[in-house]
Amino acid sequence: MTDNARELVSAAEALLRPPAGTPGPLGPGVRARAAAVLLRLALDQRLDDFWHRVAPAMTRNAKHRMLCLEAYTDRGTARRWRLTWSALSGVCHHRVPELPPMPAEIQARLLEVNALLDALDAAPTARPAVVIPAPVPPAGRTTTLVATPAVPPAGDLRAGHSVPKPCPPPGRRVAPPVVGGP
Repeated sequence: MTDNARELVSAAEALLRPPAGTPGPLGPGVRARAAAVLLRLALDQRLDDFWHRVAPAMTRNAKHRMLCLEAYTDRGTARRWRLTWSALSGVCHHRVPELPPMPAEIQARLLEVNALLDALDAAPTARPAVVIPAPVPPAGRTTTLVATPAVPPAGDLRAGHSVPKPCPPPGRRVAPPVVGGP
């Protein structure tokens, strides 16, 4: 089995440190941005691999899989993962008035990505860290949940009466609708 995340990290490192004397059309800022894209892809790939091992259904949820990471790893790893992924995402988006990222900045992120990949490889895959026990009813009692409708059935409404419409809380006024334009 090949390790795609590690291959992406090594490709990012090759972009950040080209061999001496290699002429290229890409400037250092463009190479740094391309390396950031590869590093973010490496993080996404390793997170997908992790969730395939732990809970295959989690690979379908984009943001939830990063939020749920804290239940399977320690809090520090999950926080560092979100911060690094967010920083790389910000660098990946090209905005005209912004300067490209510095290669030294992306090199520091590369070291962090390597550490995070190692941490996720060492994470347990059998159980979540947070377990919420189900409430147990007292002996001899059964619990019955009864749902009450939010709006009374049509038969309960008297002729001429309607269901009240929601209104603003006391002390607040509703702004009149704006008609026309400037």
